[in-house]
Amino acid sequence: MADFIDKAKHKGEELAGKAKEHTGKATGDRSLEDEGKNDQASSGLKKAGDKVTDAVEDVKDSFKK
Repeated sequence: MADFIDKAKHKGEELAGKAKEHTGKATGDRSLEDEGKNDQASSGLKKAGDKVTDAVEDVKDSFKK
């Protein structure tokens, strides 16, 4: 299974991205808003990778039984 610590880091990156996006919107800083959106997208890809890793591990485990 994907490491719990990695999953927590990816969730933290997502939350930090949301905070940047909202701060950018509130202050009119388009660059910060875009950076926050990019951080969220990056986190989403990492979280998808975690799901793939978990699925592969599940398949491997099913063959061990």
